[in-house]
Order: sequence, then structure tokens, then C-alpha cells
Amino acid sequence: MAIKPKTTPIYQTSVFTFEDLNELEAYFEQPSTAYMYTRFANPNSDELAAAVKALEQGAGAVVTSSGMSAILTAVLTYCESGDHLLCAEEIYGGSSVLLSRELRRLGIGVTYVPLEDMDDVSPYVTEKTKMLLTETMTNPFLNVQDIQQLASQCRRLGLKLVVDNTFATPVLTRPLTLGADMVIHSVTKYLSGHSDVTAGVVVAQTEPDGRRAREIVVHYGLNLSPFESWLAARGLKTLHLRVKQHSANALAIARYLERHPRVKKVYYPGLPSHPQHQLAKRQGNGLFGGMLSFVIDDDPDTVNRFMRALTLIPFAPSLAGVQSSLSHPLKTSHRALTPEKQQKLGITMGLIRLSVGIEETEELLADLEQALDSIAD
Repeated sequence: MAIKPKTTPIYQTSVFTFEDLNELEAYFEQPSTAYMYTRFANPNSDELAAAVKALEQGAGAVVTSSGMSAILTAVLTYCESGDHLLCAEEIYGGSSVLLSRELRRLGIGVTYVPLEDMDDVSPYVTEKTKMLLTETMTNPFLNVQDIQQLASQCRRLGLKLVVDNTFATPVLTRPLTLGADMVIHSVTKYLSGHSDVTAGVVVAQTEPDGRRAREIVVHYGLNLSPFESWLAARGLKTLHLRVKQHSANALAIARYLERHPRVKKVYYPGLPSHPQHQLAKRQGNGLFGGMLSFVIDDDPDTVNRFMRALTLIPFAPSLAGVQSSLSHPLKTSHRALTPEKQQKLGITMGLIRLSVGIEETEELLADLEQALDSIAD
């Protein structure tokens, strides 16, 4: 009887074998029909890439070793030494460090643009500018970018638009369908969803861009291991169910925090008070995601007492697992920014970023309530 597994086995091998030189030559003539070396391709990583490509409605995709390597792959797909790119001013701190420190060493310049405050990026464009990088929902203030409007600008200016869709996921927004040229994800977060994988993915609007991204992954050794590919593909199967529950819990918590006397400000696109609420409704497929940020007293002792009082929500420098967690942008995700940049963006001691999980809503609200009560004067 033939073996017919319901799920793809783990191809935990670094290399694949050939019968003879003829079979090897056939591989080089048509490599997409076989496997040779896991750095080049592997059934598990290909399965994950194909699944995310379908979700994002792209034409080409490749998985990478992390979200950071996905950003690097996207930039190198469109830029080389001497080129210049634009980047949203509010973006994940690690992305900013990669662009400002490492890519500058490769001769690629970057200019940060306050996208939320302007309708035209052309004053920042030079003859060397090749692309614009932004996030669908920004980290940590959850500003929502108008992808269709940015795509229109980029087409007019001859730029490629690359969108980090990690916070929104394709359940909320598919940037490629709105005109973006490339989408990236930290698969570590929502796509995998269980805090047990470090991975990234790049999805391109066109097959040539997808092939170029794959070449970069192969040549730079940015590939993902078979086991982590398998784990991520396993987690991806529940993405829609998880994101719906993340979103429902986050909206309930955001509404609660907005009314709480010890909370000074809440940033969540599902609230009518959010400046891009209508855009988020239109672009988010009726959901607003599982990420929110809020501000309490700008005092280290207060922040520490609040964190220690929580019993269900741990302090962890990441996001998007099925278990809720909170982070502190000033000391984690945006720690590497200069104090001046932190102050300009509003990243203060009292800013808390909350990744809302899929637990029972009432239990999360009760935990937050008792923790907030603990910091009463």
C-alpha cells in the first residue's frame, strides 16, 4: 500500500542525491522540478512560500531565516550600491537599524519620511531613489498606511513599494492587491503564531521579482530550515481563526483601556478616536488586528509595578503568539533609536505595547484591571 501522508513530512536533510550525472544535468536544466541542496530549495520551505503567496495573491515568494532577512532580501531585490530608498519614519526599530547602519555600509542610502503627515513624498525623491518601505500598521503606534494611495504615488514616481504586512496579516489587508510591488512578513509573528519559530517571507507581485528575491536568499544564505518551515506551515493553517480572535479581544481591551482613568492614551485602529479609523475599516476587511499600545504614567517604577502585577500577560520582547504578551518599545523594539528620534516619535517610558492573544476576553480584562489598580497613587 502506498504511503499517503495527510500533512507534508519534514525533509530534514541538507542535500538531495542523484542517480548519475545525467540526472544532475537534468536538474540544472530545470531546477524547479527537483531538489539538490536545502539552501537552494526544500519541499518544506517551498510549501510555506506557496501558502503565503496564495494568501497574499502574489506571483512569486521565498521564505527566509527571519523577518530581518526578509527586509534585507526586499531591499536588495530593488537596490544596489549607490541607490537610495525612502522609509516610513515610524517603523520597527530593528528595521531602522538595518537600513541606517548596515545598508549604509553597502552604499545604500535611506531617508525617513513622516508618511502620516503628508500626501506627497516627491520632495524626498532623488534620481537615485528606487523604493519606499513602510508597514501596513506601524510599530508601535498602529498608524494605518493608505497602501492604495502610496502605490499610486510610487507608480507616478517610478518607485517600488514594499510593505511589511506583519501586524495586519493577509487576513486584514493584502497590499499586493492594492498596488504594492512586494510584501514581507516576520513569519515569527502571526503567520506562525505560536512563538516557536523564527522566520520571514517575501512575496512579490511579479514572477521576475520573486525569482530575484529567491536568488538573493540563496546567494546570501538566508534560507529557512526544513523543520522551522514545517512548523510555520503548521501554524499558518489556523491563521484566519486566530486573527479573528486576536482582533475581537484587542477591540474589547482597547475600549476598556480608553475608559480607564489610569490610562492616558490608547492607540488602536478599531477605536473611532484613532485618526485612521475609517481607513482601517475600509482596508482591514472589517477587522483591526491584535496589536495595540497605551500610555500610563511616565515613571519606571510605575511601569515595573504594572508589569509585575500582571499574572496572565508576560513581558516579552516580541508579539503575536496565541498567549498575550506586553512589550516596552523604549527598552526593547525601539531601544537602538537615538533619544532624539525616540522623543520625536513619542516613544516614552510610559508607552506599553500589548500583543493580545486568544485567551478568554474576560480573563484578560480582569488581569489588566487588577494590574492597573496596583499602580494607583
